[in-house]
Amino acid sequence: MKSSMDKAIVITSIAPPTEAVRTFARLKGWRLIVVADRKTPDPWECAGVELVSVAGQEKLSYAITSKLPWDHYARKMIGYLRAMARGAACIADTDDDNRPYAGWGFPPFTERYRCTPAELGFVNVYTLYTGERIWPRGFPLERVCDPAARLDEDQLVPQSVRVGVWQGLADGDPDVDAVYRLTVGGECRFQPAEPVVLAPGTLSPFNSQNTLFCRELFPLLYLPAFVTFRFTDILRGWVAQPIMRQAGYRLGVTRATVFQERNPHDYLQDFESEIPVYLHARKVLEIADGAVRSRASVADNLARVYAALARAAVVTDDELRLLDAWLQDWQALVK
Repeated sequence: MKSSMDKAIVITSIAPPTEAVRTFARLKGWRLIVVADRKTPDPWECAGVELVSVAGQEKLSYAITSKLPWDHYARKMIGYLRAMARGAACIADTDDDNRPYAGWGFPPFTERYRCTPAELGFVNVYTLYTGERIWPRGFPLERVCDPAARLDEDQLVPQSVRVGVWQGLADGDPDVDAVYRLTVGGECRFQPAEPVVLAPGTLSPFNSQNTLFCRELFPLLYLPAFVTFRFTDILRGWVAQPIMRQAGYRLGVTRATVFQERNPHDYLQDFESEIPVYLHARKVLEIADGAVRSRASVADNLARVYAALARAAVVTDDELRLLDAWLQDWQALVK
């Protein structure tokens, strides 16, 4: 018998329980699911957490289980499926180094919000929350110095909209690329501005570090597992936005609700992992726009986009096989 829960948080971790994990585990109204990998300490124990251990994953009947590579961030998808199996109406994505502030959460999916103009292409949403020169990971490098990529308050118009994915910002060491960290760096604290929603044709990268998906868009939680680590969630966000547009949903961005105490990274190694991010933004969006069909479902459009990306050699056939397994699992649990 399924146990009911409305809201789930999913994290993958190879570390002992962090302060961030313990804080998320204490949040009322949320169930925290942590997915282990082969480097995760055993035993791993934290009150209020459902741990999906390595041994537990091997016993699951999900189609993706045998196809997912070990030692990869995409194993987080097992946690998404566990949340769906328990009846989640929305799923929040975060990491074990993102300590939530008091009152952590996301705005309602449907309400009246400040909205950008349409058809601006990629914009730097950080410019609405800070005067510092900073941009999100996945933002096209050729747009970093482009004044047209900035957003200003006087461009925003209140509208009643339906948000499908919320991206929350992160203070401290936010989600930026290796180019930023190697050339600018430093701690950032965002201003507590009101949420903003992107109009159709206006795009922003979104990641898996402080993000909420509504139930109708659960197929778009798919994390590509046969691309580099620093590309996986960015590719997911690029692919998602043309599909969301067709389905009548928008991307929303809200103030910083976590403080990232970032795990140690080798920035040059991150740069190497991010090379596809720097090279493929425009290409992926063009391919996705061309593959999406107006009468297709979210899941069907997702399959169409990845098939087109495979033909363009952005992803491999292994990715298509894993995606097919993911959609089988999603259909069995949600439909």
